[in-house]
Amino acid sequence: MAEAGRTEEMRTLGPREIEARSMEIIARELTVPLAEPERPVVMRVIHATADFSFAENLRFTPGVIARARALLAAGATVVTDTNMALSGISRPALAKLGARAVCFMADGSVVSEAAARGTTRASVSAARAAALPGPKLLVCGNAPTFLFSLLEHREQLGDAVIIGVPVGFVNVVEAKEALLSSGLPSIVAAGRRGGSGVAAAIVNALLYGIEGVRA
Repeated sequence: MAEAGRTEEMRTLGPREIEARSMEIIARELTVPLAEPERPVVMRVIHATADFSFAENLRFTPGVIARARALLAAGATVVTDTNMALSGISRPALAKLGARAVCFMADGSVVSEAAARGTTRASVSAARAAALPGPKLLVCGNAPTFLFSLLEHREQLGDAVIIGVPVGFVNVVEAKEALLSSGLPSIVAAGRRGGSGVAAAIVNALLYGIEGVRA
């Protein structure tokens, strides 16, 4: 009967209540000491993945969270390397800041240029992202070539923060290590883990940490 009561209670909870309960469980079970302001970002990634190993493998360059939030508050353009990551980012939160999120991967001109040059769409997308005016949050959850291309165009990046969390086996670790070694402001998931869901969770954590964005 008690179990049935708990099940019925969970059915009546709204999404925000379920999220709050989840965060309570994560905080209780988290054994790795985390400092602010990294802790809420790490916890949201764990919430999205149920993988506590991210408490140990997420890397933050000094001051990157404050810088990323300042860019978002200034109406930054968020550019993702997948439409999956794009779909996971909170549009209402972006709208409150006058920011926007885009993905160039399916753009017809990107497809044509990549085919003509014999390169990847991720590489072409990254080059276009780097050339955008204004503040930028450049988000990689899948394609290491996106990261490598951003590094090749680092002189064009301007005021930007890079989130480098591609997942996989080929050139993934190398791309992340290159980003960390570049000195560019970044958030990186060391090793092979990552993905579009992780990328979106990091962006949302940054957004939700800005006062007034999530009332």
